[in-house]
Amino acid sequence: MTDRYAVVGNPVAHSRSPTIHALFAEQTGQVLVYERLLAPLDGFEPTLRAFAAAGGKGCNVTVPFKFDAFALAARRTKRAQLGGAVNTLRFEADGWVGDNTDGAGLVNDIQRNARRPLAGLQVLLVGAGGAAAGVLGSLIAAAPARITVVNRSVDKADALVASHAHLGVPLAAATLTDAPAAQDVVINATSTSLAGAAAPVGAQVLKPGSLALDMMYGPKAQPFLDWASAHGAEARDGLGMLVEQAAEAFFFWRGVRPDTLPVLKALRATL
Repeated sequence: MTDRYAVVGNPVAHSRSPTIHALFAEQTGQVLVYERLLAPLDGFEPTLRAFAAAGGKGCNVTVPFKFDAFALAARRTKRAQLGGAVNTLRFEADGWVGDNTDGAGLVNDIQRNARRPLAGLQVLLVGAGGAAAGVLGSLIAAAPARITVVNRSVDKADALVASHAHLGVPLAAATLTDAPAAQDVVINATSTSLAGAAAPVGAQVLKPGSLALDMMYGPKAQPFLDWASAHGAEARDGLGMLVEQAAEAFFFWRGVRPDTLPVLKALRATL
């Protein structure tokens, strides 16, 4: 039987993951099928177990089920454990293994595709929810000079910083209005772009040549990108992060690392 994989979420029809993994499989000569799997909001676990029982080998997990996937994993990678969420599962006979590839995807996109080595830079992470928690550990591993986490509720930012304080990079927490000025890299990990809202922080966080990245991609990211460009920053959406995190998942499942650049180029041409 052909190995089966899927992206599981609600909603899931918009997901580009099947296209990405089909391109990875073609490029690497791997034989597999990758599909979309819509799970009822109250039926994530039975949907997943039915897929695994029918021969599924693994899956990507998208909103709103990343915390549910974390709970179902019998074993978790260090980065999944640190982030408290799982976006990739590998089904094994002795228990499911959970990983979180979001942080590696973000860092690889910034450093490889945007050509911004993070070592020694000032990084501003906007948001303290699940998206921010999933990437903070990988950002720290890239050895920036400092990471400041800002959030509407400073308590959540404080908690996220405290859970990562042992990793050796100076961390700080602040409210959105107290975000520090002139950052080298600004990452929007909030849901503001989903609602078409304005940038959640003031323009003082940017300086000429800053990299401003929104984890969203496509039209929903455009207001943030326009804001960043208008204030002299290099604007970047989350499409590269999407492709890079998918490559991490592909490697987690298949032990083969695909070349992401041609796949990212192909996706860009469709937007």
